[in-house]
Amino acid sequence: MLAVRLHRDPSGLDNGPGRVLDGRLSGSQIDALRSSECETECVVAEGGILAFRPLLLHASAPALVPRHRRVIHLEYADAELAPPLEWHRRVA
Repeated sequence: MLAVRLHRDPSGLDNGPGRVLDGRLSGSQIDALRSSECETECVVAEGGILAFRPLLLHASAPALVPRHRRVIHLEYADAELAPPLEWHRRVA
C-alpha cells in the first residue's frame, strides 16, 4: 500500500505536521519507542505531496497556531481486502 497526501495548505512546524517513526512494532514497543526516540516532522508546503506506506508509524502533532491544514488523502494497494471489506473505488 501507498498513501499519498496532497497538501491544500502548508504544514509547518507550528501547524501540526505529520510525524513518523520507522519499523514494525507491537503496542508496547510503540509506547517505548515514542518515549525514547525522536520523531521526524514532515513539513510540507502548500501544493506539496507526502507519500508514505500507511503501516509506517505516523500521527499528527497538535497545532501550536490554529489554521487550516487541509489534505487530500489517497491510498493505493495492489491487493484485495479481506471480506466483508470492499474498496470504495477499484480499478481493475
